[in-house]
Amino acid sequence: MIEAQSRAGHIDLFYADETRVSTEGYVPYGWQFAHEKLTIEVKRWGALNVFGLLNRSNQLIYRTTVENINADFVIEQLESLSWKITRPTVVVLDNASAHKARKLAQCIDYWQQRGLFLFYLPPYSPHLNIIERFWKELKEGCIRPEDYQSADTLFYAVDRALAATGKQIKVNFANYQ
Repeated sequence: MIEAQSRAGHIDLFYADETRVSTEGYVPYGWQFAHEKLTIEVKRWGALNVFGLLNRSNQLIYRTTVENINADFVIEQLESLSWKITRPTVVVLDNASAHKARKLAQCIDYWQQRGLFLFYLPPYSPHLNIIERFWKELKEGCIRPEDYQSADTLFYAVDRALAATGKQIKVNFANYQ
């Protein structure tokens, strides 16, 4: 199993995915008293896309962009990683079209020669990709409501949270088999 190889220190294991943080806000749930009027202003000033690779030690490798993340962007990130690794490395990906594109598949042989291997999760299994939990923590716990006031404040808050990951910000992934 890949996890066992990682725990034994034989390989590096990263979970990869992308997310979008938008000035439209993130409200997973809310409540209010019956007599209370609660509103959140929606602003459409911009969005920041993040492609990240995260391991269970909270080491995060990431890149942000205001452009859409497509296969070319993912290839660029994996290519960069393939030149930096020092031992066999496995990257776990979901089945998003940017991850399964033909042009990305054409790079796999070169990456494997450098020690970078891709592992695709079964369809409809985001619960198996730990970076999904990190994106949720980022949006719910690291970004404050006042950070959504402008694109600049939001992008700064996201950048600071991403930079603090593994240092001040950690997700507990200790309970895995």
